[in-house]
Amino acid sequence: MFMVANRSVGTGLTASAVFSSWMWINETVFSAAMCYKFGLAVPFWWSTGLCFQIALMAALGVLAKIRVPYAHTSLEIIRMRYGTIGHIVFIILNITNNVFGCASMILTGSQLIFGISGMHFVAATILIPLGVVLYTAVGGLKATFLTDYLHTLIALILIIYFTLTVVTHDAVGGLGGLYDKVVATASENIIEGNYKGSLLTMKSEDAVIWGLILKFGNLALVVMKDTAFWQKSFATEVNATVPGYNLAAVAIFGIPWGLGTVFGLTARALHNTPIFPTYPGDLTLAQVNAGFVMPYTIKALIGDQGVVVFLVLLFMALTSTVSSSMIAVSSILSFDVYKTYVNPKASDKRLVHVSHLAVVFHGIFITAVSLALNYGGANMTWIGYFRPILSCPGIIPLALTLCWSGQTQLAAVISPILGFFTGLGIWLGTAQAIYGQINMTTTGASLPALYGAIGSLFSPALYSVLISQYRPYKFDWREFLRIELAEEAQIHGTCQQDEGKQHGGNNSSSNGQTDSRDISAVSDTENDAANTDNEKSQEPVTVTSPSTLSLDDLHHPFDAATLRHLRRWYRIAWAMFAGIVLVTFVLWPMPLYRDYIFTKTFFKSWTTVAIIWQFFAFFAVVIYPLYDGRYEILKSVQGAWKDGRRVFSSKS
Repeated sequence: MFMVANRSVGTGLTASAVFSSWMWINETVFSAAMCYKFGLAVPFWWSTGLCFQIALMAALGVLAKIRVPYAHTSLEIIRMRYGTIGHIVFIILNITNNVFGCASMILTGSQLIFGISGMHFVAATILIPLGVVLYTAVGGLKATFLTDYLHTLIALILIIYFTLTVVTHDAVGGLGGLYDKVVATASENIIEGNYKGSLLTMKSEDAVIWGLILKFGNLALVVMKDTAFWQKSFATEVNATVPGYNLAAVAIFGIPWGLGTVFGLTARALHNTPIFPTYPGDLTLAQVNAGFVMPYTIKALIGDQGVVVFLVLLFMALTSTVSSSMIAVSSILSFDVYKTYVNPKASDKRLVHVSHLAVVFHGIFITAVSLALNYGGANMTWIGYFRPILSCPGIIPLALTLCWSGQTQLAAVISPILGFFTGLGIWLGTAQAIYGQINMTTTGASLPALYGAIGSLFSPALYSVLISQYRPYKFDWREFLRIELAEEAQIHGTCQQDEGKQHGGNNSSSNGQTDSRDISAVSDTENDAANTDNEKSQEPVTVTSPSTLSLDDLHHPFDAATLRHLRRWYRIAWAMFAGIVLVTFVLWPMPLYRDYIFTKTFFKSWTTVAIIWQFFAFFAVVIYPLYDGRYEILKSVQGAWKDGRRVFSSKS
């Protein structure tokens, strides 16, 4: 329950949780900042950089259910296939990705709070993780699912409120008024690299470069961030993974597109007017890079009460990010480190206790890292450029772990390391070659970051294929079923008295899987013992050690019908992934990358669709989960009502 929520999460709540985990500050605050810098092409490219990763995880999540049906983390899969060395390498990659991504969000949030409210950034940095530690430590992954839903509900209401309030403000005058003001101030807002320097064109070199860097970095944050996406896929029902993930992928598209377009262009139109907070001074590049475009626009048009509401939105985005990172790191430290290398015989109760301590430790550690980044002078833009280089090397080797039986242990261990140094070398070398020096400014430029990210992402694929040719080996996918047997053995060995509950919780009929695990490795004698136990016999049940079983004796825990169903979902997932990539990368944006400046009618239609998409997101990840879980909600309400009546009647 703490790690995979009993593998019972439905489509609606899955979509809401994935959406919330993916709704970082980037999609709100920084989509507006980058639109201010490069024009309306950025929010669209930002949206395309959020969809395909989630669609890819839908496919990988279903494949994991087929090949490793009872895994808890992606690192557990790595250890089963590549042993201790591979396990340690990917633990480092996974924790580094979680820590760096989470710390960058806290860093950004503390800088925004400091710039808006005047609270010292050290205090803000400490307070942001504090509340999240409490509910994450107590509730684990289930708590993050439920709080993710609440965060999504509040955040989407605020996003829609901000978007509509700004657009309809008298100083803006609707979408038509916004267009007129942007055109009227065009001579003051020339964007180098855009067609005719216009904010209102999709032909923007910097927007495309930023979009590509974002795509690589976001891919790393999805594939290499265990709890937010891998573990949540393990927690879903059989029928919920693909529709839940793809619903979130489509819904997230409208957030940076609509919000970024409205706020970025509004700030450009109004930043030289008396109502803007920086007037008569300019909105500096440092302020833009720190994300002040959106809060300054809110202060100008809505006032101080709007800033207070913005801080609530900021808190919602931050807590979703931090909670996902905390439960991810806690699961790694408890399950992959403590249980594997420190105390292999640890009970479930002990593991949960260690997980609680890990959440607290991670909260303290991540606060320290955020403070170090703050004092080091880092900002979100530089971090956004550096993160793909750090996080991308493990993506392809991890994906190949499930998709290619030919990847060897040596290739899986070495290729991510070589990939990181390749990306790092390209990044620094390109900065030196183009700008003549290496510092925070030159390494924060777009081209070195783009070339470094490409090298970091794709070079491990080449390294893996080449290294795998040395002593080639073909992995038998049935080996992954030993994870299930190990869990079965632990259930029989330590929880015999709760065997019925364990099987019922993990194998609900709604999952479309058998009520009892079909492990033919259990002998007839052992099956008889199990049946006797069901008749309240106190005889201990023995299960053959998973490591000593022949592969021919390993049978999948899902029945044939469930496996066919999963393979069908797997094909659908890849079709959805291909469709999303084709539409959002090619068919939609490419025809607009030409010598064209949006007309007033086209701009109004473009932005209207983006705003309507926000309402679609609200219905998809807020309203639909309630409908999807209507029977469970009704059952809970009825149960609470009956218990309440019983309590009051007994008192009377």
